[in-house]
Amino acid sequence: MKGYGQFCPVAKAAEILSQRWTLLVIRELLCGSTRFNDLRRGLPLMSSSLLSQRLKLLEQVGIVERRPYAGGQHGSYVLTPAGEELHAIVMSFGEWGQRWARSRIEENDLDAGLLMWDIRRTLSPEAFPPRRNTLQFEFSGQTHRDRLWWIVVSEGVVDLCYTDPGFLVDLYVSTDLHTMTQLWMGDIVLREARARNLIDLQGDRELVRRFGKWFARSLFATVKRPVHRPIASPCSAGVRDAVA
Repeated sequence: MKGYGQFCPVAKAAEILSQRWTLLVIRELLCGSTRFNDLRRGLPLMSSSLLSQRLKLLEQVGIVERRPYAGGQHGSYVLTPAGEELHAIVMSFGEWGQRWARSRIEENDLDAGLLMWDIRRTLSPEAFPPRRNTLQFEFSGQTHRDRLWWIVVSEGVVDLCYTDPGFLVDLYVSTDLHTMTQLWMGDIVLREARARNLIDLQGDRELVRRFGKWFARSLFATVKRPVHRPIASPCSAGVRDAVA
C-alpha cells in the first residue's frame, strides 16, 4: 500500500480508506453483511479476488476481524471498534453524495441486483401479515436475468430470490428500473409515480395500501437537496490549523 508521505491524520486515513472499493466494503459490513457471499451480493461488480484482498487489508489495519466457523475454513467478517467508528464517516459520505453528487448518475449506474439487495435488507417484515408473503418485481426493459425478482417474507425472515420460488404471488410490482431506483432514493414518491403510471401495484389490497410501511427506502432518501452555493475550502480561515 503506497502512502502519501505525510504525517497528517487525514492523509493516514486516506491511505486506507481511499483505495477503490474499500469504503464500499465497509458500507456493506456496516449494513450487516458478514459472510463473503453476502458481501459479494452488495458489491456485484467487485471481483472475488479483489474483495479478498481488501478484507485482508482491513484485517491488517485493525478495522475488520475474521471469525472462522468451527471445523471449517470459511467464516464471518465483523467490524472491530475501529471499524464501527467509521459509521459516522460512511453516513456523512452518503449524505454528501445524495446532496451533491447524484446529478452525475448515468444509466449504467443503475443495477437491479444491488437495488433489490438493498430493498431486501431494509424491508420491514413486521409490516406484513403474519403469514408467508410473496412479492414479485418486474422491471420492464431489462434483460431476462434482471427482469424478474421475488421477495419472500415469512416468520420475520426476508429472502431475495433470483428464480421463481414457486409460491402464490401476493403482490405484483411492475415498473422500470429507473423509477424503482428513484422511489428507493427518495427522488419521487409513490403517489406521484402511480399518478404518472410509472408503477403498477396489483394483488393483495392490504399490501398495496401498506406499501409505504414495508418499503423502507434508502437511509439517504430524506437528505435535503442543496441550495446552490460555493463549498467552503476545508483549509479556509479558522479550519486550516485544525486540519493540519
